Amino acid sequence: MVDHAAAGMSALSASPLAELTTGRLLSSWQVDVPALLLVVLLGGLYGWGVARLRRRGEPWPVARLGAFVLLGLGALVVATMSGLAVYDHVLFWPAAVQNILLDLVAPLGLALGDPLRLAVEALPETAAGRVRRAMTGRVVRIVTFPLVSTALVLVTELTVYFTPYFATALRLGWLHELMYLHLLAAGCLFVVPVLTHEQTLPAWCTHPVRAALVFLDGIVDAVPGVVVMTHGTLIAGAWYLHHAPSWAPDVHHDQQIGGGAMLSIAELVALPFMLAILAQWARAERVQTVALDRRLDAELVPAAPVTTTPHHDEAQPAERVRPWWETEENEVATRIRRQHGTD
Repeated sequence: MVDHAAAGMSALSASPLAELTTGRLLSSWQVDVPALLLVVLLGGLYGWGVARLRRRGEPWPVARLGAFVLLGLGALVVATMSGLAVYDHVLFWPAAVQNILLDLVAPLGLALGDPLRLAVEALPETAAGRVRRAMTGRVVRIVTFPLVSTALVLVTELTVYFTPYFATALRLGWLHELMYLHLLAAGCLFVVPVLTHEQTLPAWCTHPVRAALVFLDGIVDAVPGVVVMTHGTLIAGAWYLHHAPSWAPDVHHDQQIGGGAMLSIAELVALPFMLAILAQWARAERVQTVALDRRLDAELVPAAPVTTTPHHDEAQPAERVRPWWETEENEVATRIRRQHGTD
C-alpha cells in the first residue's frame, strides 16, 4: 500500500497548503482509495438489499435509505476526503472533527438505515438465519452489550489521543486508514444494536432503558472533547509543531479548537439519537395499544341470546361476559380499568 501520509507530506513540502478559509474547507477534496472502496461496498450492499425487496413488492422506507446514504455514507466521505482530510496533517482541529464524524455521526446515519433488518429481510431464509445467529452469538452479545460498547467507544477515543497511536498514524498511511476503520467500528457497536428493529439486545433493554442508555452515552461521548480541550500536554505535539504552516494558529489554541469541536458535535449528535429512540418508543406503544384494543373487542361477546324463565313470559336481555381486564389482577388490567374509569 502506498504510504498516503508520507506522500501527502512530501507534496506539502513541495507546495505548502494555502491558508485555511471556509471556502477552501468546502472546496478542497482528495480521493482516499480505501475509504472510497468501503463507501462503494456498503452502498452497493445496501442498494442490493433495497432492490431485492422492491422486486418482491415489499417496501423499504425512503427515510431509512436517505439516512444511510446521506448521513451515514455522507459523513464517511466528508471525514476522509473533504477539506478536513486535506488539512488534517497540518492542523489538529480538522483531524479531531474527522475522528468524531467517524466515531459518532457516520454510525448514527448507518444505524438509522437499519442495515441489520434489511439484511434479514432481503437475504434468503437460510442466509438470514445465519445473520440472526451471528447477531445473537456470545461474542457479539458481549461487545454490543450497551455498557460494554459505550466503554469501548470511550476507550477508543482516549487511546487514539493519549497514546502514540494518533501521532504514529500521522506518519504511516496504512495505520491512518486503520484508525478510520477502528473509530467507525467502535461507534457502530453501540448505535446499531440500539436502533435496529432486530432483537439484538437483552429483553430487559426496553425503550425506556434504551433512552436512559442513550442519555448516559451522550454524557460519556462528551468526555474526550473536554479532556482534549483542557489537556495541558500537546497531542502529537512534535508533529504539529514541525508541520504547522506560518498562517496556523498557536498549536495549543489549535488543540483547544479541536476539543471544543469534538464536544459540540458530540452534544449535537445526542439530540437526534434520543429523538430516534423516543420515536421508536411511541411507535411500539401504538402497536401495543392496537393489539390490546383488538383483544378487548374479541372478549366483549354476548354470553347468550334472549332467555326466558318459567315464571316470566318476558324475554330477559342478553348478558355480556365480563372482560378479562375487569376480573384479572395484573398491571395491564389495572391500567385498562383506570383508562375506562372502572377502577
